[in-house]
Amino acid sequence: MIRSFGWNEFFTIVMAAQWTIALSAIAFAGGGLGGLLIALARVSDARLPRLLAIGFIRLFQGTPLLMQLFLVFFGMNILGFAINPWAAAAVALTLHASAFLGEIWRGCIEAIPPGQREAATALGLGYYRRMRHVILPQAARIAVAPTVGFLVQLIKGTSLAAIIGFTELTRQGQIINNATFSPFLVFGTVAAVYFVLCWPLSVLASRMELKFSRATAR
Repeated sequence: MIRSFGWNEFFTIVMAAQWTIALSAIAFAGGGLGGLLIALARVSDARLPRLLAIGFIRLFQGTPLLMQLFLVFFGMNILGFAINPWAAAAVALTLHASAFLGEIWRGCIEAIPPGQREAATALGLGYYRRMRHVILPQAARIAVAPTVGFLVQLIKGTSLAAIIGFTELTRQGQIINNATFSPFLVFGTVAAVYFVLCWPLSVLASRMELKFSRATAR
């Protein structure tokens, strides 16, 4: 039976945003940890970690996120490891975020003037202490704006989790549309919720980038 789109349907869509936020937070946290390891491996003095990090980045940047979701969800089940859509989406998005954040942060680390590394080395600091006390604190300041910008893309990327059955914002919109046959109202509401989630972050990223540019110019 077809029902009309009303306040109950509207609030159901809005409440589904909590799962989008939760999935984005998990993927961003896991991707942050993985991305840091990837970035450090990319700038390592050892050849093997650099090659492994490059291979990981090329694999996940060179394939669509949708395919990564399919491979994790269906691949794990085929291999005999039962995995639900929530866990599969979290794993796939974490790996995806690790590759992109690793490359973003690698660029920020390499943006630090070589003289900083040379001075730290001259003071007898090893790789770990050089990174911890000299390079990473400066790179973190550069990385804030592009990292927030990537978070916006990650939030929008969670919509692809609907394809494997995870009921987040987009999937909830599909379910309600199937019951109401009001695509303009349903997906207009979904788009509005995504806008409310992403627009403040986009503004924040732009302001941080402008602030950093002004500080650098000085």
